[in-house]
Amino acid sequence: MSASVPTAPTPGNDQLTEHRRRLDDDGYTIVDDAVPVDLLDRIDQVLRRLERELGAGPSTNRFEGGHTVRVYNLLAHDPVFQFVPLHPTVLALVEHVLGADPLISSLSSIGITPGEVAQPLHADDALHPLPRPHPATVCNSMWALTDFTEENGATRLVPGSHRWADPPGYGADVPTVPAEMRRGSILLWHGSLIHGGGANRTARRRDGLAMNYCAGWVRQQENQQLGIPLDVVAGFEPRLADLCGFGIYRGLVGHIDKRSPRQHLLDPDATTRIVWDREPLGGERP
Repeated sequence: MSASVPTAPTPGNDQLTEHRRRLDDDGYTIVDDAVPVDLLDRIDQVLRRLERELGAGPSTNRFEGGHTVRVYNLLAHDPVFQFVPLHPTVLALVEHVLGADPLISSLSSIGITPGEVAQPLHADDALHPLPRPHPATVCNSMWALTDFTEENGATRLVPGSHRWADPPGYGADVPTVPAEMRRGSILLWHGSLIHGGGANRTARRRDGLAMNYCAGWVRQQENQQLGIPLDVVAGFEPRLADLCGFGIYRGLVGHIDKRSPRQHLLDPDATTRIVWDREPLGGERP
């Protein structure tokens, strides 16, 4: 797999500053035209194949939806998805929200088919037992594989709700705005933001990739270390393996005998710099 990530041009510093401001103030932002058409087409083809091979179909619970098709653990299924977590603009914005050394929490597809009702509104960090508002533990993104419109199920958002001290509970009825965007655009949002998938009132399916991240000290939603075969991870570039949890957080958390999981399991020649070793006995701290 090539180490280069095929993406649209990276926004300039002024645009990145504006995206950061929107994430801070509104809890979300949309990066327009962030993914080239050829990559979108490849992802579309692979997803259709996976849905057939895996027998993917709608669920039987309100959250996943009775008319929504999902495929989970995508990094285990095809190399094309290795490009997705490494999108440089998304990573820069995720690190603005979560800090250094974030992790991939989950990567899945979400196909909202005609007839689907609106998903219950929720926050993605709702299960974290922390008083609100709190430092970000989750930052998620949605890649638009089709146009997202209010009519076909664009994600509904409650601007500014990531800063609420007493947010309404799961499934609350509060005003929302639709995250309408063109195919190839990417929506990013703070994990405390109240949101939910929309109802599809059209005759065509709305497709997206849910590329979700969490802080390096938070347990991932999908268990990347056990869910992705080691021989598959061995083909990942180092940055992607670290995002999956084969690195260590802040030079310490997640080590195995003072080595990163990547060095311990995949690449003995890799180096690990444990934070303790930055202050050697009898020497000056480097």
